[in-house]
Amino acid sequence: MSDHKNDCIFCKIANKEIPVPFEYEDSAVAAFNDKNPQAPVHILIVPKAHMPKINDAAEKDIRLLGQMLMAAKNIAAKRKISDSGYRLIINCGRDGGQLVEHLHIHLLGGRPLGWPPG
Repeated sequence: MSDHKNDCIFCKIANKEIPVPFEYEDSAVAAFNDKNPQAPVHILIVPKAHMPKINDAAEKDIRLLGQMLMAAKNIAAKRKISDSGYRLIINCGRDGGQLVEHLHIHLLGGRPLGWPPG
């Protein structure tokens, strides 16, 4: 993982350089509302350390990736969408729809979500 903290918006948010209310935070992960929500619940879950995309994950990142998924599960329960259902999305690269080059999981819910997504 390289350190692009100086120019990465998600690094700045996760490390509290840009004040945004967190839905969840632990030592390695932060989660906050998407500024352009696509559902009633649309939260971004990001690692605090810069990782450009899921393709950059290595064996040493397995714990971090698990923490991100557990954060999603816990946020869904907190937001009361666990039973009705929700979607987790990781976009990878431009063709995959990744607009910010910092790994993030989209947690979407609060309404029926169609398929295919796009």
